Order: sequence, then C-alpha cells, then structure tokens
Amino acid sequence: MVDPTQIREHLEVVGSDGEHVGRVDHVVGDQVELAKLDLAGGFKHHMIPVSWVDHVDEHVHLNVTKDDAKARWTEKPH
Repeated sequence: MVDPTQIREHLEVVGSDGEHVGRVDHVVGDQVELAKLDLAGGFKHHMIPVSWVDHVDEHVHLNVTKDDAKARWTEKPH
C-alpha cells in the first residue's frame, strides 16, 4: 500500500491507462480529495480511496482506468 504522505497537493492523478483523472487537493484520512478547479472533474470536488493509488512519482498513478475511477468516485458533500 502507498504511504498517503507521498500524495501531495497539486499532483496530477492519472488512471492505469495513463489518462488524466484530476489533480490532488489534499488527503483526508483514507480518501484523496481531487481539486474542484479541474475540467476533468466538472468543477466539483470528488473523493477517491487511497487504495486505488498504485504508486506516486511526479504523478499519482491509479490501479483503475480513468473511466472506472470516474464511474466510481464520490462527490464530496457540501
């Protein structure tokens, strides 16, 4: 499992297919909150579990595809 402290603000999040999913806003417990000001996220905060993170380098790489992530992410409640 990835150390959540490696997941830093503003890193690009990419699916296992290399496609853009969003950008990190911050980590909340075992969830990664994606930035609201990102066209891919429809200008809404979305949450994805840290368990989807495969590894972190200059990007946050997920173990699911972009389409799978977008189908399964949750919108942050207001």
